[in-house]
Amino acid sequence: MFKKIAAAAALVIASSSAFAAQPQTFYAGVDAGATELDDVSGNGTSVGAFVGYTFVQNLAIEASYRRLGRLNFREFGYSGKVDLDQAAVSVVGTLPLGGNFSLLGRLGYNHIEADAKVNGFSGSESTSGALVGLGVAYAFTPAVSARLELQKPASDTTNLSVGVAFQF
Repeated sequence: MFKKIAAAAALVIASSSAFAAQPQTFYAGVDAGATELDDVSGNGTSVGAFVGYTFVQNLAIEASYRRLGRLNFREFGYSGKVDLDQAAVSVVGTLPLGGNFSLLGRLGYNHIEADAKVNGFSGSESTSGALVGLGVAYAFTPAVSARLELQKPASDTTNLSVGVAFQF
């Protein structure tokens, strides 16, 4: 039993020194795009901001807030609108493709607030759950990059956005 613990401790110590050699950077950015909600015609304009920390090469943790948009709808003779807001935390992995391009993958947790108004009546609802995303990024310089990303914040919600990130 002691040999297993010693081997595990040695592995952790060896890997931590390998991680220490990797670049560790903070970054922040903004994005804008379109949100689509299943069973609601049209889409809403989204705007958001994010901050992240690259703790090992090609792997970061990111927190974000996004106004997913206001979607207007007309169903069964009723018209209304729904405002969607999202707060999220994710692990973001990147895979360099060459030529300053990278593939992005996201797995996280998000909370969505929905405020709806229909024919003078209003109500709110919230949901939390998994957040997944896939996208591409292009590095203009080592400190400035652009990204195009498709996210699925909920099973009935899709967001496509373009953004810019600044590393510091």
